[in-house]
Amino acid sequence: MTTQSTVDEQVDNSATQSQIRVLLADDHGVVRAGLRALLEAQPDITVIGEAPDGPTAVRLTRDFHPTVVIADLSMPGGGLETIKEITALNLPSRILVLTVHAEERYLLPVLEAGGSGYVRKSSAHTDLLDAIRTVARGEVFLDPAATKTLLRGYLGRVKNGDELDLGEVLSDREREVVRLTAEGNTAQQAAELLALSPKTVETYRHRAMQKLGLTNRAELVRYALRAGLLSQEAV
Repeated sequence: MTTQSTVDEQVDNSATQSQIRVLLADDHGVVRAGLRALLEAQPDITVIGEAPDGPTAVRLTRDFHPTVVIADLSMPGGGLETIKEITALNLPSRILVLTVHAEERYLLPVLEAGGSGYVRKSSAHTDLLDAIRTVARGEVFLDPAATKTLLRGYLGRVKNGDELDLGEVLSDREREVVRLTAEGNTAQQAAELLALSPKTVETYRHRAMQKLGLTNRAELVRYALRAGLLSQEAV
């Protein structure tokens, strides 16, 4: 009985810096082939490599610095462990999880491990391209259903005394911007809701991140969740 190797690395170093360079990490070759076909039809996206497991994904990320790593939670080597190892590389690469799991118990760990987005495979045909472009801009992507599931589960676990007090740290406007960001709104969407310009929203968000000692939007989302900044009305 022969065993066919599943290792499939296809790295293209000719991608231009203006393009979103994507690494596909999934143990199913058919899934990777389908994703590659979808993504390479986009003029602004280039697939620079494929990995069938976590260790390969970490190595290719370290060697080729993709803009976005699309990672499956269930691949060999552990999806969450892979996210943590890639995050520990301290590279500008963003991690977007693409998985069949929609349960709340998977969502918060993805963010805490360093993931910047979460897309269910059942909605990939409508959400994946938007998600890739969103996390490539440094923003966090959670589809509405995942956001509600995440916040509902998290708020149900918050206990008295566990919440962080932002009242004395952030201004009212900064709190609003942090809340809207944690709910998944872009700067443009938050600006429309607050009757401000996107640039002003970015300024408030930058000030909030400075005050809280945060370095990226994923950290801002995780902080807002831990702080209990989102009310039950948000879910």
